[in-house]
Amino acid sequence: MNNEFKIQADCYKWYNNNFCLKFHKPRCIMFSVPNELGRSNVIATMQSKSIGLTSGVSDTIVILPSKEILFVEFKTPKGVQSKKQKEFQKRVEDLGFKYHIVRSLEQFKKIIL
Repeated sequence: MNNEFKIQADCYKWYNNNFCLKFHKPRCIMFSVPNELGRSNVIATMQSKSIGLTSGVSDTIVILPSKEILFVEFKTPKGVQSKKQKEFQKRVEDLGFKYHIVRSLEQFKKIIL
C-alpha cells in the first residue's frame, strides 16, 4: 500500500466512522473520485473521458453539514501536485470552493473539526 493511499484510507475511515454512519444526523458524505481508472487500457480511458474523467481531479470530495464542499488531495509529506492537479485546484478555488492538500490524518481532522 503506497503512503498516499494509506493516508486517504485512514482519513476516509475516520470521517466515515464519525460522521457518515446511518445513525448520524445529518449523515455526511465523503467519496473518492476514481480519476486513475483506465490508464492501462486506451479504450477504457477514451470511454471514461467521454463520461467526464478529468485529469487532476482531487482524490476525494467531502460534503459537510454546513453545506460546505471540500476538495481534498492526499499527498505524502514530500509529495507534490502535478500541473493538472494545480490547474484543477485553481478552477475549484475560482468557483469559491475550498481545496486542501492533506498529508496526514491529523491534518485532515483539523480541517474537518
